[in-house]
Amino acid sequence: MSELLLGIDVGTSGCKITVIDQQGRVVDEGFGEYETLHPHPGHSEQNPEDWYCVVCELLRAMFARGKCKAENIAALSLDGSTHNAVLADAKFTPLRPAIMWTDQRSTAQATRLEEQAGKLIFETTYQRPSPTWTLPQVLWIKEHEPDLLDRTVHVLFTKDYVRYRLTGTWETDHIEAQGSLFYDMDRRAWSEELCELAGLPVACLPPLVNPTDVVGTVSSTAAKETGLKEGTPVVAGCSDSAVEDYAAGAIEPGQMILKLATAGNVNVMTGEPHPHPKTLTYSHVIPGMWYTVVATNTAASAERWFRDLFCGEEVALAKKQDKSVYALMHELAADIPPGADGLFFHPYLLGERAPYWDPNLRGSFVGATMRHGKAHFIRALLEGVAYSLRDCFRTIEDMALSVGEIRLIGGGAKSTLWSQIISDIFARPVVRPAGCDASFGAALLAGVGVKLFANEAEAVRQCTRTRDVIEPNAETAETYAKLFPLYCRIHNNLAGMYTELASQK
Repeated sequence: MSELLLGIDVGTSGCKITVIDQQGRVVDEGFGEYETLHPHPGHSEQNPEDWYCVVCELLRAMFARGKCKAENIAALSLDGSTHNAVLADAKFTPLRPAIMWTDQRSTAQATRLEEQAGKLIFETTYQRPSPTWTLPQVLWIKEHEPDLLDRTVHVLFTKDYVRYRLTGTWETDHIEAQGSLFYDMDRRAWSEELCELAGLPVACLPPLVNPTDVVGTVSSTAAKETGLKEGTPVVAGCSDSAVEDYAAGAIEPGQMILKLATAGNVNVMTGEPHPHPKTLTYSHVIPGMWYTVVATNTAASAERWFRDLFCGEEVALAKKQDKSVYALMHELAADIPPGADGLFFHPYLLGERAPYWDPNLRGSFVGATMRHGKAHFIRALLEGVAYSLRDCFRTIEDMALSVGEIRLIGGGAKSTLWSQIISDIFARPVVRPAGCDASFGAALLAGVGVKLFANEAEAVRQCTRTRDVIEPNAETAETYAKLFPLYCRIHNNLAGMYTELASQK
């Protein structure tokens, strides 16, 4: 009997698949990475075919393990990092690598859009243009690769391209569409006026559906490539940010999500939209709800960067001991006192979104002395990302949004040390949900789509559980409260210098 649900998360750095039963118990899961290309400074691209190939590899490996059978999967759904457009021809063949949301090449285009059409864009989309969004990216292509844009017939977003390969259908959900800057929030439709700003015919954009709509079934070709059963229902899904908040149990106004993943998010659930120039505003998976996002570009990806550049010894030791390299790094950091003996890290390795919206910002370690060792730098990095999230939270405080419970999610939340640092810097208890990543949430949407759950909220109540609650240490929280203003002042003093550096290109 078909009783299992499959979620596929096509994330920024890799793909995660999760199969759950109807009580939310994880039956099997898998993860695989794909390459991000950086052909020029500030550029960040991925090949769409890589996404699908990794999905196929993960599914075939999962079925080979034998923990679940394809015929027992009642439905599947997908999510993915948003903003990333696949420009395709009439046969849905990608014409170029997808420009990723972390790409900064469209800085000039975003600035020009703000100057020339900022009011229109904000009133229509509830967002301000920045290089993160699809609209400036497409405008860059129009100006630098005009022949390619002329050949574009279909635009697909990350998860939608993978779903197309599974089903042969073409659509996107309303939440994903909101991440493009081509979407009219009030009309719940594509905006021809905004499409004209980029020279993109509105007919190139996909039909709009709801996240829990069944949009197709697994094709015979996809069944052979993945091991899935032909005819398995496929549910639309939505953006990774929306489905993560949902899966983590943030389904009531006033709940706040802190996310430690590739990027870092501060997401506050609300009963109505609160557009603000320094935030992002999205619909929630729960119909009628919204959430406000304040996001930093670099969070756990900063730790991965540091690992790759400076932790070769720990990588080798982790392989020898069959341990996580991050666990070894955190063991080192745990021996360093809060504040890292005066060493600060600012995680602006890809410029910055909130709260500064400054693509010229750069990462920095400040305060290094001869007494500081590798462990200090690791501790400072963990604290710097946490400070950055606290910096984002200042915008939420300025907006006077009500915040009750804080829930911590993302790969970084697996670390007890990092979670404790977060709790101490925010000086509040932090709930860590169990099994609540994006692929888990996508699996829940699959169940809602085929009516195995009564509705979106019931799926969460039935399946989402709490791992633990991290309480702040009063003494450490006081230390961080004294250091946080200094963290902010360092940014303020260096920001102008980074603008000068950017002008020297």
